[in-house]
This record gives sequence, structure tokens and C-alpha cells, in this order.
Amino acid sequence: MPLLTAENIVKEFSVPKLDAWFGQARLRAVDGVSLSLEPGHTLGIVGESGSGKSTLARCLVALEEPSQGRVLFDGQDLSKLGSRKLRAERAKFQMVFQDPLASLNPRHRVWQIVSEPLVIHKGLKKEAAMEEAGALMSQVGLEPGMLLRYPHEFSGGQRQRIMIARAIATRPRLLVADEPVSSLDITVQAQILDLLLKLKNELGMAMVFISHDLRVVERLSDSLAVMKDGKIVEQGPAASIYRAPVHAYTQTLLKAALPLPKALRGLSSKGVV
Repeated sequence: MPLLTAENIVKEFSVPKLDAWFGQARLRAVDGVSLSLEPGHTLGIVGESGSGKSTLARCLVALEEPSQGRVLFDGQDLSKLGSRKLRAERAKFQMVFQDPLASLNPRHRVWQIVSEPLVIHKGLKKEAAMEEAGALMSQVGLEPGMLLRYPHEFSGGQRQRIMIARAIATRPRLLVADEPVSSLDITVQAQILDLLLKLKNELGMAMVFISHDLRVVERLSDSLAVMKDGKIVEQGPAASIYRAPVHAYTQTLLKAALPLPKALRGLSSKGVV
């Protein structure tokens, strides 16, 4: 049974009409998307800015409620769960966002940020939570002593490591990574992607990896979904799509893609090769 299934997901937002002083129009950000993900596999979702990737990601982890359709996690319809059950389920799926600085509370020290899921979902007391937070920092390549700092005291790559530490604190079965390296330089991108793959394999997680960069997604993904204007225009095994893309949009993206930087060429869905 798939770990994650999206069935005909539609997400609409109300926006001001451009041709009138008053009134609202409906913007369809995601338009009838269906996909599935097996345990332990990586699904790459790729498309240009405005294609609906991030909105779909938020629907997959129940941060947005679909206007139509449903998301099943481990066979459960997330929209049918009450707030208490959904809160408990959130320990099993976590998200890493594009901008870690905007995602980390600037008023909290790192130990508070990383240990919060341990307190909420595991019921740990402060001392035990801090100890486990230190172990998580080590797991993502940071010194436990850094727990006493604030987010602004870190580089972009370090802040993304903190976000990842927080995301894996509950040992989730699914990690959704929304453009997690797009704001980082190439060398740091390679380090973060290597870390994500290492943790995925160590923890046995499934992963949804979202990016506009086809070449990075190629190296990470078992399967691929290409989005345009809120729709999936092509999906299937990643190797097949890259070898022989069918849809004209996918072909255009591949032709426009820059060669993979040397720092990223050793990556694969199984880890660094």
C-alpha cells in the first residue's frame, strides 16, 4: 500500500479581481493532481515558479486543506481526522521549507526550536529534550553547543541543518522538502542534499523533493512528476522521463536545464556514489 496518496487535489484561493474595483476571483493553484509514493522512495516534483509545487506540498502535509480531493497518509484521509488525531499524525510527516530563516522563530534559541517536537509529540521534559536535541544537532553535522545560539547567528546552510534536525526529531516516515537548497550556494547545496539522502536512508523515510532544478531532482528521485499551471503534465519513473520525455513542456525544461555542477554529480537516490 502506498504511504502517501493524493487523489484529484484541487486548491483554490480568493484573489482581488484585476479588472474591477471590488469583488473576488478564484485562483486555482493546484488543478486536479493525483500521485502516490511508496514507503522509502523519493518522489521529485519539478516545475517553474508559479506551477503550484509549494501549494501542493502544503496540501500533502495538511498545512492547507484541499478545495477538492483528498490526501491519504498510510490509508487515512487527513481531512477526516479531528484536530487531536491530526496533531498526533503530524509526528509521522514533516516538512523542510525553502527559507529556513523565515521558518525559525527568531526569538527562540535553537534548543527550543529543535526540542519543541520532542516535547509536543514525545512528552519529554526539558532536560531530556535538550539532550536529544544535542544528539539531533550532531546527526545533522552541527555542534551540540550551538543549541544556545539564536537563528540569526548561523549561516544559511547551518540554518537549513537546524530545520532538518527539527523535522527528523519525531523520526517521521515522510519528509517533504520544498526547494530546500535553492537559496544556498552550490557547495552548500551539495552538503545539504548529501545530508538529506543520508538521513533518508538511515531513517528509512520516504521523501517528496520539490525543486525547479531538473538536474538535481534527477539525481535524487525514484519517480518524477512535472507540474505546469497547477497540473501534472507528466509523471513516472525518473530514469524513463529523463531518458525519453513525452510532454513538450518536460522536453523544454530539459533543454533549458544547465549542466549539473561538479559538486552535485556524485548524488543519487541511494546516496552519494
